[in-house]
Amino acid sequence: MGFPAPGLRYTKAALSLFGFGILLGLAVVAAELSWPARLASGIMAVALLLLPIALIADGRGMAKLRLRRSSPRAKARRKPATRRRGAPVRRARARR
Repeated sequence: MGFPAPGLRYTKAALSLFGFGILLGLAVVAAELSWPARLASGIMAVALLLLPIALIADGRGMAKLRLRRSSPRAKARRKPATRRRGAPVRRARARR
């Protein structure tokens, strides 16, 4: 299982946005440009503000999935497990 977990879609989006801001900031520093520096820092700031919101949203979604899985109705809907008795008994061949 990779990081972040597959179900954390909002968190992944916020972290990806932050990573994009970091890469843009690195490009700004390497190219010695001044005007995109504010854009890069703004993107990173917005991503950092969205990260806790994304974590809360993903946490609530995961909790709903857990509740849905463990509900008594879901357990009642499941078929009871059939018990295997072993190898099937072979019929004896008819004698001639």
